Amino acid sequence: MSKRSSSKRWLQRQDSDVYVKRARAEGWRSRAVFKLIEIQERDRILRPSGRVLDLGAAPGAWSQYAVRSVGPSGLVIGVDLLPMDPIAGVEFIQGDFRNEEVYEEVVRTVGERGLDLVMSDMAPNISGTRAVDQPRSMYLAELSLDISGRILRPGGAFVTKLFHGEGFDEFVRTTRDAFTAVKVRKPKASRAQSRETYLVATGFRL
Repeated sequence: MSKRSSSKRWLQRQDSDVYVKRARAEGWRSRAVFKLIEIQERDRILRPSGRVLDLGAAPGAWSQYAVRSVGPSGLVIGVDLLPMDPIAGVEFIQGDFRNEEVYEEVVRTVGERGLDLVMSDMAPNISGTRAVDQPRSMYLAELSLDISGRILRPGGAFVTKLFHGEGFDEFVRTTRDAFTAVKVRKPKASRAQSRETYLVATGFRL
């Protein structure tokens, strides 16, 4: 299939997608917000005055929703390699959080109080080859879990995108060692044909 045909199909799918239409109508930056909204309705991971880190934040829909949920006394930090248009109340750090300088900037912004939630909607650039894409996606999830273990405070929560495949079950088991409850969710806004799911972990144990 040519890139032109693929792009045309993507545009057609976007134009007919009910969540894309809702996002545009309601002022959200992407349809991905509805995945977080459903997770929030089921698991209550965002609370007033909460302190949140949004990894892979751009274009900013999850940060948009988070800052509304935690309110003016909360903290939302967004991190992404890509630039992101400012969102009132969100502290954005552009860079790769695997870089020590970027990580240290995150830690300084978090401060000694730690975080209540680390969330990640990151996905690798898709090649279309599962043997390549799956390890890349698991690597991002593992990095997100690692940073959670460093800066979450006791009782905190962790949410990350996962794709079913090699390494999935082991990752879930590893997460259960660090949290009191771990669930795997498939939000309605997640396209049915996608292997995408979300791991929701609550009750962080130091």
